[in-house]
Amino acid sequence: MSDIFDKVTEDHDPIKKLIAKIPGFKGYIERGDRRMSDKLLREKVADEYEGYYQRISGLQRALISQGGLAYIDDLENAAIKLRQFIDRVRTASYGYAGLFDAIKIKEEELSTIYQYDADLLEKGSTVSAAIDNLEASIGTEGLPASLRHLIAVAQECVDLFNTRSNALKGIG
Repeated sequence: MSDIFDKVTEDHDPIKKLIAKIPGFKGYIERGDRRMSDKLLREKVADEYEGYYQRISGLQRALISQGGLAYIDDLENAAIKLRQFIDRVRTASYGYAGLFDAIKIKEEELSTIYQYDADLLEKGSTVSAAIDNLEASIGTEGLPASLRHLIAVAQECVDLFNTRSNALKGIG
């Protein structure tokens, strides 16, 4: 999480460094850096989850080829939830309002939003494990349970994102 923020702050040009020395501007620049790191983190989250979505698409084909048509709707349900999550992460508010925007977000509030984004990234390991479990259970009696688990994990992603969105609404 801090690696992305550190990378953004290292890229300051000399003019930004000079302006940062002006009283009051340093906090504005830091918030801008946090906004950029928030955006980079969310893009990373969306890209990672896109890979999970592609894995589910591959499993749909495998399930069809192995005669598991009865389970396609359930797998599609998980895929739709994951797609909804990915799309919402990609198009989410950056977690910081500009100088003239109606909603002003303070640095500590932005840190909270940034932590939500980091939690979304960490949730990826749970999604990956659920997909691994589903893949291993194709053709076994454990398939229905692994499908239910994947659907639940995909819903948890959506719920976690909704918590982030609600936190942003509470700030305004």
